[in-house]
Amino acid sequence: MTELDRRDVLKALGAAGITVGTGTALLEWADDDEESGDPVVTDHERRTLHAVARTVYPSEVSAIPSFVDGYMSRRLRADLDRVDAVLDALSALDSYAREWEDADFRELTPAKQDETLRAMGVDKADPVPDGDPRERVRYYLVNELVYGLYTSPTGGELVGIENPQGYPGGTGSYQQPPDGQ
Repeated sequence: MTELDRRDVLKALGAAGITVGTGTALLEWADDDEESGDPVVTDHERRTLHAVARTVYPSEVSAIPSFVDGYMSRRLRADLDRVDAVLDALSALDSYAREWEDADFRELTPAKQDETLRAMGVDKADPVPDGDPRERVRYYLVNELVYGLYTSPTGGELVGIENPQGYPGGTGSYQQPPDGQ
């Protein structure tokens, strides 16, 4: 098992161009939106994001909920215009799942979640921010979560990216000859 940690959240946010201060509260969803000004994301929506991530992340990744919470909470705070689009994509995904499976996406088994994303056409859809529901789910949910994972040091190692974008050491590694030369 490969465990995602707080460092992975910070590195993924850095790769997305999001500056995070030293306060740990910056890496969590706010309890009281009205006082903090944070985006309104319900527990249901958070758990749906977790379910999407568990579906699209490799099976050897663990600590997915804490990574997704840290990454997406700060990602949405940094771009408040994106909040409604993410919430709309989550709603479209749940609507599709209810129509075909009579349950919200997060309540489906992992196999049914994968099947639902494929049946919706998300795996073949172009990521279009203002497109049809499957294109928006691809853009705002799948691509966003996958980007977060693979720009983190742990996620990068899973696919053989020694130094993902925003991770120190990149210039040193590309100046080295390939193994065996």
